[in-house]
Parts: sequence; C-alpha cells; structure tokens
Amino acid sequence: MIDQIFRREEILVMLKNICASLMSAALLTGSLTSYAEAEAAYVPTFADMSVQVKDHSVSDQGLAAQTGTSAAAAPVAAENTVTKSQPAAAAVVEKKEEPAAEPEKKSQEMRISINLAARSLALFQGTEKIRLYPIGPGTAYTPTPVGYYKIRSKDVNPSWTNPSNGETIPSGPSCPLGYRWMQIQGNYGIHGTNRPESVGHYVSNGCIRMHEKDVEALFDLVKIGTPVEITYNRVVVEKMPDNTVVYYIYPDGYGWQNLTVEDVNKWLAGYGVSNFVSDADIEKKINDADGEPTYVAKVYPLYVNGEKMKNKAVEQGGVMYLPAIDLAEAAHVDLGWNEKTSRLISTLGSADGVDKKDVLYCKLADAKTLFNLTGALEKNSFVMKPAKAEQKPQVAGPDEKKDAAQTAEPVAAGKDHKIVTVSQEIGQAQTAKAENKDATKK
Repeated sequence: MIDQIFRREEILVMLKNICASLMSAALLTGSLTSYAEAEAAYVPTFADMSVQVKDHSVSDQGLAAQTGTSAAAAPVAAENTVTKSQPAAAAVVEKKEEPAAEPEKKSQEMRISINLAARSLALFQGTEKIRLYPIGPGTAYTPTPVGYYKIRSKDVNPSWTNPSNGETIPSGPSCPLGYRWMQIQGNYGIHGTNRPESVGHYVSNGCIRMHEKDVEALFDLVKIGTPVEITYNRVVVEKMPDNTVVYYIYPDGYGWQNLTVEDVNKWLAGYGVSNFVSDADIEKKINDADGEPTYVAKVYPLYVNGEKMKNKAVEQGGVMYLPAIDLAEAAHVDLGWNEKTSRLISTLGSADGVDKKDVLYCKLADAKTLFNLTGALEKNSFVMKPAKAEQKPQVAGPDEKKDAAQTAEPVAAGKDHKIVTVSQEIGQAQTAKAENKDATKK
C-alpha cells in the first residue's frame, strides 16, 4: 500500500516536470498564445495606453524643454513610445486600483461640449454646466472638425512647430499655443494663445483657442480621457435652474445650417414652450442671429391625479397656463370652445381660454371652475388634485349651455388630441359646422 502511494507521488512529480518542460518550450517558441489569453483577466485597449501615457507628463515636459519640441508636434510617436514602455501587467494593476464607477459617480463625470456656431466651450459635471468660456475655432476655410473626441494629452508650456517651414517656437510670449495644450485628436487641440483679441472669432487652423486664464482654469479641472463633444448648432435651447426656458440663435459662421421657423419650433417643442413663442418673433430672431438670450417661460411637468400629462404647465408673465384638453380628459369632464368669445365651456362651468398655436390653455385660477381641480408646485412639478368636496364648482346655466351648443367650435387641441365637447349633441353640431366651413372654402 505504501509502495503504491510512493509510486503515485512519483508519477505526479514526473507529470508536473513534463508539463513544466512543455510550457517552457512553448514560451521560448511563442506558441503559448491561447493559454496566455485564457489567463488574462484584462486586456488594455489603445485608449487605456494613451491615458497612461501622460500621467507622467512631468518627464515629458522636461524632455520637451531639452529638445525644444512638444508632445503635440508628434502625438503618434508619443503614444507609441508609451505603449512600448508600459507593460500590460501595469495596465491591469491600474485597473484594479480604480473600481468601476457607480451610476451616481458616473453621472458626475466631467465632459466638454464645444459649439462652433456659438464659439463657446462649456464644461459639464454630470448634467450641470459649471463653466462657459469663449473660444476661437477654425476659419471657414480650415474649420474645426465636429465629432466626439477626448483629452488625449495635457502639456504645460508647449512649444509649436510651424508646419509650413518646420521652425519651432519654444514656450513663451511668441508661442501661438500659449502656456497650456490639451490634445483631442492628431494635431487638433485646445490651447491658449498669444493673440487674446482673436478669441470669439473664426481664426485658427482648426484648433480651439482660449484666453490664457480660461485655458489654465480648464486645464486644472479636466483629466486625460475627459470626453469632448464638438457640434455646430445655431439654435441652443436651455432650461435654467429655476425652470426658465431660454433660447439663442447664432450666426451661420461656416454657412452650414440654414434655419427656418419650423426648425426653431421643433427645438422649442422639446422643452414644451413652442406654443408660447409666435412665429413672427422666431423669424425676427433668425434674421437677427445675435446670439443673445430670449427668455420664454417657466415650464413644469404636469400631473393630474398622479398621472403625467402630455403637455406641460407653463408660467409666463406671472400667469400659470394649463393645457385645457389634458385637464378635461384627466378629470373626465366634457369641454367645448367658443371661438368668438374665447370661452371654454365645460359641464361644470365656463371661463376665458387662450388659443396658442391651436392648443387651448386655461389659467390656473379657472381650473377649479372648469374641472374642479386645484394645483400647486411640488418637487419641481405642477400637481393637480380634485378640489375639496365642500367647495362646489360653478355650474353653467341653461342659457349658457344653449348658447354653447349654437356657437361652440371644435376644440383646437392639435393633431394628437381628440375633440372634447359639452355633449354629444354639441359635438355633432360642431362637426357639421366645420364641414360647412370646408365646403364654403372650396
């Protein structure tokens, strides 16, 4: 029995020696590829390599000072050098030290958004814009390329090599790159300038120029790998922290974007305020293209009895406007519209209404009369609930109902809304009247 145990151990040792010999031979001949791949827990990408490159930017700057060159002058060579000097094992260790970002942390990541039409650079932390700087992008003949990039390298006191004659200008007052350089793609980058008066104009060969104090502040706020989005949008619509929607229209510096009133309406519709800006005002804004802010209104998501409405509650000029059809459907109340008197007539009462681009609105003060609803702001939303039972709503009299049946027009609530009327009879009368109108026009 003991002999068998010894033999078993001898066989195991022999097998281990054979396997070790085979693996050594495979390593020498490079034939262990599949085994190595199976063991690898993480394979660094080119992006990872480039991110690790400039973590040692101090040594790069020292080398640049000695040779009179810049990492920006030969970005590909710099990346290749680092790729060779950084083994995959180091990349694996780096990854292990930085655990995967949780959703909360990821939402707070920095990103740069550049709008060439606005000639501005915005820095976002999550969804919040925390900085806004003027820039000098490329000329119409050498435009800055749009697309999605990232900060690939960061350099202090860069030197510049003139591509036309190869002359190198070291860092200093004569260097066109100023004192900070952030590469985003090839020879394109975000940098300072020795010509501050050029910022705000289309002046560069494709890079993004910034005032020195601005680029130095941005340099300290972002890291290698920070996403950079470059767009060309003449229309910019923003929602401010107090829920005010503001829009801008910029000149067509590159001649890339011919705007129409319909285009601007689509942008405003995304924020729920297209009905609160007239087409005439939009057309004037396009013609001016001054890049100045136009404040429209405050908008809030609208909820009735816990259900979110399609349209929003809009506060303009100190008055809260509510989409009448949405409220009627949510409260299960029939509603009619008298176009001649601009009156909304429900089965509960009547009140003045407002027709804004074929969408009917009532004022908050009249929601109780029309729908027996009251509302208030709750956690940045406007919430409507049934009024208290003891507060009986005003009921429309027989004469007013009769007048509504004779004069009420179909409720103009947009293509996506159905017509809601005081009664089925009123609806039929309105339909017949509408058909008569169409026949007369023809």
